[in-house]
Amino acid sequence: MSKLFSRDSWAEIIEALSSNWFRTVMTAFGVLWGIFILVILLAAGNGLENGIKQGFNGMATNSMFMWSQTASQPYKGLPKGRRYNFKTNDVPAIKQSVPGLRFVSPRNQLGGFRGSNNVVRGLQTGAFNVYGDYPEIIQQQPMDITSGRFVNYSDINEKRKVAIIGSGVQSALYNPGEEVIGSYIKINGVNFMVVGTYKKKGNNGDPEEMQKEIYVPFTAFSQAFNMGDVVGWMAITAEDGYSITELKSQVFDVIKTRHTINPNDDRAVGNFDLYEEFSKITGLFTALNFVAYFVGILVLLSGIIGISNIMLIVVKERTKEIGIRRALGATPWSIRSQILLESIFLTIVSGMAGIVLATAVLWLVNYQLSGMDTSEMMFINPSVNIGVVFIALTILIVSGLLAGLIPAQNAIKIRPVEALRTE
Repeated sequence: MSKLFSRDSWAEIIEALSSNWFRTVMTAFGVLWGIFILVILLAAGNGLENGIKQGFNGMATNSMFMWSQTASQPYKGLPKGRRYNFKTNDVPAIKQSVPGLRFVSPRNQLGGFRGSNNVVRGLQTGAFNVYGDYPEIIQQQPMDITSGRFVNYSDINEKRKVAIIGSGVQSALYNPGEEVIGSYIKINGVNFMVVGTYKKKGNNGDPEEMQKEIYVPFTAFSQAFNMGDVVGWMAITAEDGYSITELKSQVFDVIKTRHTINPNDDRAVGNFDLYEEFSKITGLFTALNFVAYFVGILVLLSGIIGISNIMLIVVKERTKEIGIRRALGATPWSIRSQILLESIFLTIVSGMAGIVLATAVLWLVNYQLSGMDTSEMMFINPSVNIGVVFIALTILIVSGLLAGLIPAQNAIKIRPVEALRTE
């Protein structure tokens, strides 16, 4: 420990490493490059992960979407290929039968940007997706309400014909600066009053078309467009601590029982499990982080081997010096610690240089991204947390010890008499 605070020891380390500075720099570059690659790979993985997660647009990821399909098996006298529809009374039945569900939101939909014009305002027309929803949907598929409000339960209970329109709808049907709140639009010939506007962010799907959607109360939708008690599909979210992937089989069982469907008919209920897809993405980035550590440590290892080889050469060059020190009473630990300190010092300095270089590159990349609209990008804020820096420092210290261990052992094996004879 005293060597760490000895000016003579550090002067000796600096002199030993600077005696052939070009060799030292080239040796240190291997460690610098290994740490640089490790940090850059981890930061790039985080940047890609941030971009992909933004694509989920803040959605409740512990959710699934469920819709009815044709029965693929006959059951209780009912034929194969029979079509059926979800009903509004399926919603409370699912809530009561399956504990652990937070939201069960029935939804209906009409129109679409690929269909015919279904919305009119004055002389302006457009083709837009129109959704009949409950208020909970904004917690399952979040959006920024830019003016006015979203659907509430007073709208549901009173079947109010109100609408919340996206910024794309607004730009298509209204002139710049024109008042939107309180105006009327006609959806399939039925007047709805606009009470709010929204904007969605994210790179999931088509960002432009995400702004061209209209939300109305589910009950008003059903009444205006003669849907009766039919439910087109459902958005179902599990409570925290539950997995929708594990609960969805119970939900399917409720639907199959209520609609007389063979319990083994897995094709009768269609679904998209957002939690399952999100888990796959999370697993992908875990694998990418493993690859980053694996590649970075391998590159770093090659640099450590270079340092170990150079330290062996340094020990050989200093054979006579070591022999004199041994003859003057230097202990084996004194010789060993000196070699280890030189190895650790070279490793840490070169590794920290790699961290500084990687930090500069990441700062430059983030500086360039800061002037861009990242809401629709797949690569956002590439960075590493402070824990990675501590891990890198730990790797450097351990690597320095390993790199100097063999040379240090060789140094203490030198017999003073033989070393003094060396010219």
